Amino acid sequence: MAVQQTASPPSRLASNKRRRSKGLNFFVYAILSVAFLAVLSLCWFFLTASGSNIRLMMADTLITTQHRDWAKYLIGSTELQKRVEAYWKSFDDMGNEKDKGIVQIPPSPNAQTPVTVKKELVKIEPISGTNFKGQLVTISDPKKLRIAVPEKVGKGEKVSSMVKRTGAILGVNGGGFIDPNWEGNGFQPEGIVMSGGKIFYNDKGMNGTVQVVGIDKEGRMIAGKYKVSELVDMGVQEAVSFSPRFIVNGVGQIKSQADGWGIAPRTSMAQTKDGSILFAIIDGRQKHSIGATLYDVQEIFLAHGAVTAANLDGGASTVLVHNNAIINKPSSEYGERYLPTAWLLYDHPETAPIKNVWEGLDIRKIDPSKW
Repeated sequence: MAVQQTASPPSRLASNKRRRSKGLNFFVYAILSVAFLAVLSLCWFFLTASGSNIRLMMADTLITTQHRDWAKYLIGSTELQKRVEAYWKSFDDMGNEKDKGIVQIPPSPNAQTPVTVKKELVKIEPISGTNFKGQLVTISDPKKLRIAVPEKVGKGEKVSSMVKRTGAILGVNGGGFIDPNWEGNGFQPEGIVMSGGKIFYNDKGMNGTVQVVGIDKEGRMIAGKYKVSELVDMGVQEAVSFSPRFIVNGVGQIKSQADGWGIAPRTSMAQTKDGSILFAIIDGRQKHSIGATLYDVQEIFLAHGAVTAANLDGGASTVLVHNNAIINKPSSEYGERYLPTAWLLYDHPETAPIKNVWEGLDIRKIDPSKW
């Protein structure tokens, strides 16, 4: 017996067609809406003042990383080159103004000088802003700081290792170094390294000029652009090379966030009028802390009474070690970097086992990429 097939009612077929038509229309409208919003966003990003400010900030942030060339997709190759050159010129200019001697180092107490209040040698407190978290370190006696260098020839050393090996209380990463393709071995510094009043490394010659961050024999912070011979004449004891000096004679040199050299992990150093040294160590490139501009750091230092301040190596190098523990969260997925210099704090810095690892080496033959 044949089975009779019943056709779908016309009303059901029409209903299915209407549902399919509505779904298709919704999909088309959604695609068009997204495309429209994308066009609006691109117009805002590239054609408006507010969008351009964010775009330039993003470009500056990329410029401070190993992905500098990516910034050309935001601002173009020509603008990228111009921006980098403008920043380096401004950094150079900020290093020229002479220090007016605002810092007054208190005399060291002796048997005839009663000590009424003894300052704690080191204090660490949290600092934060809209996009960042970090630590502010205060060192009450600048003469307790020394520049440490690696123990072995051919390879940098982690700050935590330097601290443990030399018996330091605290350590902060120091100056810049030759870092080909951001894969350097951390052994070859840039500019100058001085420790214990001696020149450990100098690639400029005695008459060459360097951007320096250091401390002289009186405990005053020296920052800015100097001839190497001047540093010796001034009695500089500890020094590394980096820039810019962004607080001069109590005045901030960075005028706005737009001039703050992007958002990144930061290590910076300052000194207050009474001689105390400040280190700002700010995490970056992570969920808990995107990073800070140099303007952010400047404002923190000024709020804490800084009269001189300068930038140190930041980014993946930024690290703070206290009592043999890493206090911050370095941005590198591999942890601490191997570095050529660090600022270390000691109770008795004159006895610290720090030797010149570059002594006797021809620095022109150092291969900074060979591990």
